[in-house]
Amino acid sequence: MRTAVVPQAIRDWLSKPKALLIDGKWVAAQSGKTFEVHDPATGEVIAHVAEGDKADIDLAVKAARRAFESGPWARMTPSERGRIIHRIGDLILQHADELASIEALDNGKPKAVAKAADVTLAADMFHYMSGWATKIEGKYINISALAAPGMQFASMVRPEPVGVVGQIIPWNFPLLMAAWKLAPALTTGCTVVLKVAEETPLSALRLGELILEAGVPAGVVNIIAGFGETAGAALAGHPDVDKVAFTGSTEVGRLIVQAASRDLKKVSLELGGKSPNIILKDADLSQAIPGATAAIFFNHGQCCNAGSRLFVHKSIFEEVVEGIAKEAAKIKIGHGLDDGVDMGPLVSQVQYDRVTEFLASGEQEGARAVCGGKGLGGKGYFVPPTILVDTNPGMKVVREEIFGPVLVAAPFDDADDTLIAEANNTIYGLAAGIWGKDGGETQRIANRLKAGSIWINCYHVFDAALPFGGYKQSGWGREMGQAVLANYLEQKAITTRIG
Repeated sequence: MRTAVVPQAIRDWLSKPKALLIDGKWVAAQSGKTFEVHDPATGEVIAHVAEGDKADIDLAVKAARRAFESGPWARMTPSERGRIIHRIGDLILQHADELASIEALDNGKPKAVAKAADVTLAADMFHYMSGWATKIEGKYINISALAAPGMQFASMVRPEPVGVVGQIIPWNFPLLMAAWKLAPALTTGCTVVLKVAEETPLSALRLGELILEAGVPAGVVNIIAGFGETAGAALAGHPDVDKVAFTGSTEVGRLIVQAASRDLKKVSLELGGKSPNIILKDADLSQAIPGATAAIFFNHGQCCNAGSRLFVHKSIFEEVVEGIAKEAAKIKIGHGLDDGVDMGPLVSQVQYDRVTEFLASGEQEGARAVCGGKGLGGKGYFVPPTILVDTNPGMKVVREEIFGPVLVAAPFDDADDTLIAEANNTIYGLAAGIWGKDGGETQRIANRLKAGSIWINCYHVFDAALPFGGYKQSGWGREMGQAVLANYLEQKAITTRIG
């Protein structure tokens, strides 16, 4: 793969040492350490970033505590907070091209995809949440408390911000995940320490600059780049953090829960998935085939909600698999900054090794690759779109989340209890897709699938107003929509005796 042309403005920004945002200032790590950030399409170093650890987390938490208890953020009216949050969304759109370029370099995804999806949805999240700042309301409750004759009470429930929030985000959608976490926390009046993924810290650091430009007071948003076992663990277990919000793997989610359990801090988790995608025999294949292709290969398959387990009615199984293979062959692989690229590299050598080990496991257990099946090798971490057939439910590639462009496909006889049971036969429950013309049938299946998001005759449809999260080991709580506000609010009941 050739080296892409990086815009000069991005080169200039990358050439400057990247610091940590603590208490409104950009500072070096207390240890003085930095770490390298690599372009996953070439393996080349593109930036050096301050490596935060426990000492930096402690400073950031103290800054967030001061800002929450006595800073101007705590005294602002909801409308003032809302205007600042909306301004963050405006600034993201003003810098859309720059942010998309940074995301392409840092994560590997095509710039056009980053600009159309990641950047646009990130801005929309701040815009949507800014409106909720003035609409978080308490309520009056007419209680029936037993008391002396004639004694009356007035009771109200007052929602209040939970306090200092530790947020940890993954590398697959760095800018968008920062927006999903920051926007609702700020809307409720919380202050934040955001720990960004060491693989992809750059777009969140640039977002931090925009957050200060928007007028967010010092200490309200603190951004720490560092490693999970140091900075992440310190944040999850910090005694002065009131709540932890994590997006990432189910395995790490369990560690977050353990760390938070020491002082019983509140936790929300958006975790992994192994989502079923069902194509019924009456499906419109002109929609279902490209839809199923995008369901798994979008963002190189590095999506927690990817439609990675495909179930197709046996009467159309060969046609659908062949159709997806033809669609996959059209996907242009290359550097995310190159024009016309549809799929970039995986994010890192670690992820490349993980995915190719899954492919080797599938081959050893008897799965057959209709297309792809091996890493491309050479420069960069490229794995082509892969479809595996001749699978069975016991195979590792069927059971475990691969987080790469790998689809496992199997035929089914009828849309009966057996299909539903197999679709639900996973520890996860994040998302699912159904393709078919019979509205009653698709709805019947949707009602029985154990997943937080169900898409019928579509896939990967997101909106800031829609709650997103999972059943089972796909997490606790919801992101986005009105539902996410509960992650960052306490409910205080106040009862007054009257009369």
